[in-house]
Amino acid sequence: MAITDWPENQRPRERLIAHGPASLSDAELLAVFLRIGVAGKTAVDLGRDMVSHFGSLHAMFLASLEQFSALHGLGPAKFAQLHAVMELARRALSEELQAGITLTSPQTVREYLKLLLAGKSYESFTVLFVDVGNRLIATKEMFRGTLTHTSVYPREVVKAALRHNAAALLLAHNHPSGRPEPSAADLSLTNTLRQTLGMIEVKILDHFVVAGSQVYSFAEHGHL
Repeated sequence: MAITDWPENQRPRERLIAHGPASLSDAELLAVFLRIGVAGKTAVDLGRDMVSHFGSLHAMFLASLEQFSALHGLGPAKFAQLHAVMELARRALSEELQAGITLTSPQTVREYLKLLLAGKSYESFTVLFVDVGNRLIATKEMFRGTLTHTSVYPREVVKAALRHNAAALLLAHNHPSGRPEPSAADLSLTNTLRQTLGMIEVKILDHFVVAGSQVYSFAEHGHL
């Protein structure tokens, strides 16, 4: 039976409009995104296949085009649409941060960082530059690869902070291994950056470690 033949109060799109997106399951949200199914399957059926095939939404977002297209009914067009939606979400959250809510809405920062870093296969050290009104000035990937004192240069972070006239920074890096807990090197590096930036009166508001859907806050755990 086609979704158009379902009672209106059971159709995903109508339920989303009436009750909001949180009322839908992952498969139903994917059905709204897909719009149509394939022969013998509704969009909801295909959405369930996607959840089952990839194991999680996070894994689906990380899939390559080849991996994504391996499921019948998916291909380059849907892959492009999905990543366009993700980029729109990143930009929308960036706009919120630029409006000056970095301290009043830490969850927005977390969601932004997950969209920014969780999909990277390499370790990325990213800095968010913040002005005196707690508005996001810029986001910049400063270093990539294994992060140690030899690969993250405090002087480069200082130069970038001065160039952006930043009053404070939010530091973030990802752990592709999937474990969010900081290493001893992460803690040592953060302390070095805090001391170095303190010399030019630039604060580190927090340092986040992103590992998949998990985000670890140094400030919340007493490391800053």
